[in-house]
Amino acid sequence: MDGDDVHGTLKLVSKEGDTFEVPIEIAKLSNLVVTTLGEEDIDEDDDDGGVVEIPLPNVKATVLAKVIEYCTHYKMVEPMTPITLPLKSNRISEIVQDWYARFVDVDQTMLFELVTAANFMDIKSLLDLTCLAVSVLIKGKSAEEIRRIFNIGNDFSPDEEVHLRENQS
Repeated sequence: MDGDDVHGTLKLVSKEGDTFEVPIEIAKLSNLVVTTLGEEDIDEDDDDGGVVEIPLPNVKATVLAKVIEYCTHYKMVEPMTPITLPLKSNRISEIVQDWYARFVDVDQTMLFELVTAANFMDIKSLLDLTCLAVSVLIKGKSAEEIRRIFNIGNDFSPDEEVHLRENQS
C-alpha cells in the first residue's frame, strides 16, 4: 500500500442509513470507533478490500457530517486547545481557537444533537466543546429561561415558587 492509504478507511452509517467513508485515523477520535475496531479484530492493512461499517443509530446524517468535519479539522489542521476550568471567559473564542468557536455557533437543536452525538460516539474533546457552548448559553439565565432552553416543565406550584424565591433572598 502507498503511504497515503496505510490506515485505510471505514464507513460510519447514520440513523437514516446514510454512509460516510472516513479515514480510520480521523474516525479514531471516537472511542466508540476504537472499541468497535478492537472488537472486530480489524487489520487496518488488510488488503481483502472489505471496509468496516459502523452503525450509529443515535446520530442523524446532518449531525454526523458535522462530527466528521470536527474530527477532520482536529486531526488534519489543528487540535483544539484544551478547555480548562474554571472558565476564564464567557466568550468561546477566548477559550478555544476561532474555528472551534464558529463550529459551535449553530442553532440550539443542532448544538444539543452534537452534544448527544459526542457523548454517544465518546469523543471527549467534542463533548467538552459542545458542553462549553451549552454552559455559555445558560450562564446568567433565570431558572425559567433555563427550563425553556431545555424544554423542562415547572414542577412547582406558584405558591411553592414564591416560597422558594423568598427563601433564596
